[in-house]
Amino acid sequence: MSMIKKLLYLFVISFFFFQNSFSDNSELYKKIDLFGEVIEKINKEYVDEVDQSESMDAAINGLLQSLDPYSAYMTPESFESMQTETKGKFGGLGIEVGMESGVIKVISPIDNTPASKAGLKAGDYIVKINDVQVQGKTLMDAVNLMRGPVGSSIKITVRRRGIKKALIFNITREIIQVQSVKSELIDDSIGYIRLTSFNENSSKQIKQKINKLNKDRNLTGYILDLRNNPGGLLSQAIKISDFFLENGEIVSTKSRKISENRKWFAKKGDITKGKTVIVLINYGSASASEIVAGALKDHKRAIILGENSYGKGSVQSIIPLKNRGAIRLTIAKYYLPSGKSISDVGVTPDIEIEESEDFKFNSETDNQLNFAIKLLNG
Repeated sequence: MSMIKKLLYLFVISFFFFQNSFSDNSELYKKIDLFGEVIEKINKEYVDEVDQSESMDAAINGLLQSLDPYSAYMTPESFESMQTETKGKFGGLGIEVGMESGVIKVISPIDNTPASKAGLKAGDYIVKINDVQVQGKTLMDAVNLMRGPVGSSIKITVRRRGIKKALIFNITREIIQVQSVKSELIDDSIGYIRLTSFNENSSKQIKQKINKLNKDRNLTGYILDLRNNPGGLLSQAIKISDFFLENGEIVSTKSRKISENRKWFAKKGDITKGKTVIVLINYGSASASEIVAGALKDHKRAIILGENSYGKGSVQSIIPLKNRGAIRLTIAKYYLPSGKSISDVGVTPDIEIEESEDFKFNSETDNQLNFAIKLLNG
């Protein structure tokens, strides 16, 4: 009986999401009865004894992941682990992952982490973790499999677009310390800024880097490198976009609740004083990266160069639950100044150049960066 009560609670919750999908409440109650019947059959007939708590966790997660690839359930243990990671220092591989059609997909490897050094790329599909098949597991299950003690090794098997044979990477877990902004002066005339994520200090650091590069130098332009940047804080994307714009809309969000729809606009003041800006993007550029690239493209303030971005144009909120777990739930979508949604489409570059196989974020082997340098040098 307790199991049926749990199921009723689960489907009452689901009612708030799906109430408009049913012509009347009787259809909803029929689905509740059907689900209860399925659970009873499993408990009586399934070949192995079923852990009812785990079954309910899987049911909740299945409900959330049926909405989109980014909504998910976090057990109390997973939620606690996530809170540790958001402090910017954590043990792991250094990859941002998501779900696509039931498969774990690499959104982006973070710079100078075990994953990026080993050669994992945005768009790779993870099929095995230490010889354990990943397909059919939840996103949090896969994340938990990838976690482990610092210094321990892990074997990741991936499928990559254009390559028939599976690729195997042996990676050693490390403490991940994210340094979001790097800069250098190229050819004494080009300011190169690499942004790896949008954390709470990113805009402050970028402003400091630009001011330092501007000092006593006659720069021809800037290269803002957002490749393999999985995103981060919306507030930072807005501030960084504003650095390069004099006015106009930066981004808007549209929610189910009209009262929560919002728009953000640039304030007067371009800290580069109108210098040419080239933004580098690739398939690993997602979320906040796409907001910056899309805003600067729509306002014709920057040349966007590289490959089409990932297409993650949605806003997720972490909502704590009574059991000390949480749900990650999509609550809104991003729209560019042009009115286009980023979701599933991404930002298309003005100049499309595929990254080279030996792409390493340096001018010696990086064909996209080299092309940007040539453009700015005339």
